Amino acid sequence: MVQSVEKAFRVLRVFDGTRPNLSLSQIVDETGLDMSAAQRFTHTLTKLGYLAKDADTKRFELTVKALDFGYHYARASTLVERGMPYLMHLSKTTEETVNLTVLDDTEIVFVSRFMSRHVLNNDVIIGTRLPAYCTAPGIAILARLPKADAQSILDRSDLRPFTPHTTWSRDAIAAKLQLTATRGYATAFEEYFYGDLSLAAAILDSKGIPYGAINIAVSRSRYTPEEAEERFASLVVAAAHSISQSSHSRR
Repeated sequence: MVQSVEKAFRVLRVFDGTRPNLSLSQIVDETGLDMSAAQRFTHTLTKLGYLAKDADTKRFELTVKALDFGYHYARASTLVERGMPYLMHLSKTTEETVNLTVLDDTEIVFVSRFMSRHVLNNDVIIGTRLPAYCTAPGIAILARLPKADAQSILDRSDLRPFTPHTTWSRDAIAAKLQLTATRGYATAFEEYFYGDLSLAAAILDSKGIPYGAINIAVSRSRYTPEEAEERFASLVVAAAHSISQSSHSRR
């Protein structure tokens, strides 16, 4: 473990939508670094072009160069490469929002996203993280993991209701995972976002282990949960199966 690398990324990670720019003392508070270390790391990151410092306010913010990490991931990811044609096809045929996600510990991360003109959540972008246990892609992936692995993820998750519709008790989640495994797709109807109806299916590797999920998200104002399930479940399952088969054929 190279501590200096870990500390540099610790500095970069403190910037987000609620903290777009920070003073040096705020960076110290957020990272736990001492003032001298914070000065060295912010100076280095500024010299490398990942941080910018306002000459008047002395506050730091991320630069566009920080996007390089996401760009290189997208270009290098075989999941994104193989999934793109199927996401584009699903987006064109349904004219709804289509997402590709991966599991990272207890959260799903959006790695590709095709938005429809009926977009629900403008704040969901590539890189957005959401809890796995109450999102359709997360449930789809958890349902196909070995039970011990899925239970370990749930043990580490902060299980709580985000809306009155959130499935968050252990027994209810277990029942939902069983149902998802049986029918091959997951649903999350207004479990994290109000008005959001989402259906997802897991993308599997050659050993049947999930390494991603594809989902379709539609608005509650345009569909009932029953209508969304009837119209889109088979499409999302077929797309996930096609990506899985594409992955098998190239290995």
